[in-house]
Amino acid sequence: MVANPRERVSLRLDESVARYLNREMSDLQFKMRVLERAEDASLPLLERAKFLSIVATNLDEFYMVRVAGLKRQQSVGLATLSADGLTPTQQLALISSEVAVLMERHARVFVEEVMPALQRRGIRLRRWRELLPEQQTELQQVFRERIFPILTPLAVDPGHPFPYISNRSLNLAVFVQDEQGKVHFARVKVPPLLPRFMSVAGAEPCFVPLEDIIAANLGDLFTGMRILEWHTFRVTRDAELEVDDDGAEDLLAALEQELSRRRFSRATRLEVENGTPAHLLSLLMRELGVGDDDVFELPGPLDLSALMQFYELDRPDLKDAPFQPANHPNLVKPDDSVVDIFNVLKTKDILVHHPYESFANSVQLFIEQAAADPDVLAIKQTLYRTSGESPIVDALTEAAEAGKQVVVLVEIKARFDEIANINWARTLERAGCHVVYGLMGLKTHCKLCMVVRSEGDTLRRYVHIGTGNYNPATARVYEDIGLLTADEKLGADIGNLFNYLTGYSRHESYASLLVAPHEMRRRMLGLIQRETKIARRGEPARIIFKMNALVDEAIIDGLYEASQAGVSIDVICRGICALRPGVPGLSENIRVRSIIGRYLEHSRMYYFANAGAEQLYIGSADMMHRNLDRRVEVLVRVESPGLKSRLLEILDLALADNAGAWRLGPQAEWTRLSASPDEAPRDLQKELMQRAGQAQ
Repeated sequence: MVANPRERVSLRLDESVARYLNREMSDLQFKMRVLERAEDASLPLLERAKFLSIVATNLDEFYMVRVAGLKRQQSVGLATLSADGLTPTQQLALISSEVAVLMERHARVFVEEVMPALQRRGIRLRRWRELLPEQQTELQQVFRERIFPILTPLAVDPGHPFPYISNRSLNLAVFVQDEQGKVHFARVKVPPLLPRFMSVAGAEPCFVPLEDIIAANLGDLFTGMRILEWHTFRVTRDAELEVDDDGAEDLLAALEQELSRRRFSRATRLEVENGTPAHLLSLLMRELGVGDDDVFELPGPLDLSALMQFYELDRPDLKDAPFQPANHPNLVKPDDSVVDIFNVLKTKDILVHHPYESFANSVQLFIEQAAADPDVLAIKQTLYRTSGESPIVDALTEAAEAGKQVVVLVEIKARFDEIANINWARTLERAGCHVVYGLMGLKTHCKLCMVVRSEGDTLRRYVHIGTGNYNPATARVYEDIGLLTADEKLGADIGNLFNYLTGYSRHESYASLLVAPHEMRRRMLGLIQRETKIARRGEPARIIFKMNALVDEAIIDGLYEASQAGVSIDVICRGICALRPGVPGLSENIRVRSIIGRYLEHSRMYYFANAGAEQLYIGSADMMHRNLDRRVEVLVRVESPGLKSRLLEILDLALADNAGAWRLGPQAEWTRLSASPDEAPRDLQKELMQRAGQAQ
């Protein structure tokens, strides 16, 4: 438990054997780098709170997916070794000790630094005992009118079995005593649809955790009982889906059925507040089926993902200065009115870089103009994740209702967005769109939109290929790149790919694309090997990868071989990296860095110097097993010299960053970079914000 941090587990192998870094440890190190943003006192206060919320959410997902997967392997007795030679049991022990440190540090930053600073700036978080009498009276009225009617206390006794505790729910464990002196246990779920922090007026307006208000009024729920004690706890559960879509006649129905089953999946983590008594802890552990390593004792309030509620307050003085994305210079007229995007694309390709350039006036504009254009005959698009109020979906439904052929591949298995995507699929179907759910056994993760337009006696294809989702909300905070083009060769490739995705086409070879799962791994290895051969001839050779994660052993081995041949390699990897850089005789020519900033670095770029005939790919794929083997992914080669130069400029800026960048060392240690006394500070994201709108 975090109150008594676990002894740090050391399960490192001999360095000559540990060719790869542990995936799970690398993931936790990424979360630690995000936490350091929350610890940075130079950041605006609500930005620090936002990063605390992000870390909490990411840890939830880690336990719902990665830890859950290891526990499933452990429970069935699988002795499968990780790439660095650890069993599931060893990895779970290592994870528990590392997470204990991370969660203790995370809680301490909030309790000791961020919360007191928020109090000083007028955003006061008070526990019930700290409230003025008149504030308690006000909240008692709020309880009776807005909270009490939706609460359901659940007793535990021979006639009432221990209730199911839903995933990520916050709960009160309550002990009450009846008139005969018998002690009873009950559970009260904190309603997730109410604000987690309730505001209260008074001489010093403040926010109070919802669970405190419920706890202070438990007498109304347990009339005639004496309240002995109450404690909060929270459970995280396995969130993986197991849909056999090879045998599912109706994938939509099969997924809905599995989603209902997921509510009852096994618990992977139990969080309790400091001071939870041993008798309650023993009860919860027994009923939830968790062990000592799954329990974390923390200072309250639990579930700091709820801090996003404070970030949404109208306090611009406590946030980063607002940034307005620029319109791409080729997509606006001198009077700032929008252009006919199809006329522009007939003459040149357009590269858009979000959030520095507007998503609404580029990608969204492309789809909306296609929906409204009477010469457009068809729109074909993939949707992996989109926003709650989606202008993209609105445009597609309008196009279908106008009689255009609209085909939408909705990936209903997108993790944590399954329910939203099922709803979008039904909305699109009702509007007359042809909705498909992708290929059996594969997720469709590529970001593609193709518009077919009648122009005189010919049909012309216009396409968008991106690194990010068609989501206007995340386009404001995720860094992504998209290519808009009318290139005929690329249009033919995308047309063939859509036929593969929606029909029975077995087209697997493409001129301008690398497509997974059929050929991306083989061709990516071929590109690495070509650079290796160039280096062995004694010529300069260079590789730059920018991605979210690097895990695939075959790709890592290819980079190791290239390094040994003398290829200069830079990897810009935001999150998980299993490659061990800087090891003599193995990877001394490989450098790995990670950039954690205001925006989530999300674009994927793969550059090969190729003896002067440079090649550069962008797209949706990270170098992970799932991307290369179990997903439909696309990387597109950027042909325009001007656009390649612009992408290389972005990569160069990323490699020059000494403000938001970290460097990975050969012992798996991450070091924060800073400008030396004789060099100027360089911040990739700040420089791109300053340059926004200048690209041609």
